[in-house]
Amino acid sequence: MKFIILATRSVRSAITALAFVALPAWGQAAAPAAAPDLRGIWQAQNTANANLESAHVIVDPPDGKIPYQPGALATRKQNFENRATADPETKCFQPGVPRATYLATPFQIFQNDGAVYIVYQDVHAYRIIYLDSSSHNQGLPYAMGDSRGRWEGNTLVADVTSFSDATWLDGAGNYHSGDLHVVERYTRTDQDTLMYEATIEDPAVFTRPWKIKMPLRLQTGPGAQILEDECAEDERGVRHHVLPFRAAK
Repeated sequence: MKFIILATRSVRSAITALAFVALPAWGQAAAPAAAPDLRGIWQAQNTANANLESAHVIVDPPDGKIPYQPGALATRKQNFENRATADPETKCFQPGVPRATYLATPFQIFQNDGAVYIVYQDVHAYRIIYLDSSSHNQGLPYAMGDSRGRWEGNTLVADVTSFSDATWLDGAGNYHSGDLHVVERYTRTDQDTLMYEATIEDPAVFTRPWKIKMPLRLQTGPGAQILEDECAEDERGVRHHVLPFRAAK
């Protein structure tokens, strides 16, 4: 199956394009019979986007602290001190993985037999998690990484590599290098809950792999939708979000 990327800034057009690929003929919304149904609009309801360590989502190591290399702590401290102006996400860079999952804005999942497609409200970002056992694209730095997935029972496991170092893990300055490797696990535990886990590894920054875990809630009702999230430049040439009802970090 081939996927055609459309050059558009409209999130509605992006969702339409992905839905065209992700759904069967005539727009029927049937999920693949052999795979768990992850479709829907989902959102984290915690403070992980502001600060992973204070949000109580780090389950390994047990103390809830990110296991930084001693030399990397100075960079984290500098990031924290300059977070109001230095956070790439607030300046309209793509949020990266895993941060895109726990932003204060929702995302939508589509799926078919060949891939799982995730459309994020934040700056029209999206991902394709291929399920065809193909190899990663190597040597190309992507803000959202390069994703390959597989089903383990009722869990989607996504292996994500080929990152750039231009994103942060949260708004508190926790960061990574281009050696980042993330393994995500998505498990629908009931109708309204998608359990999310991510194991984060980066030998250039951390002393060992570490893991986060959190529930994502299904968004339903007439207000459940992915909204436009545009960016503009201020008088200093700094880009910023202009969605008027964008949730505060």
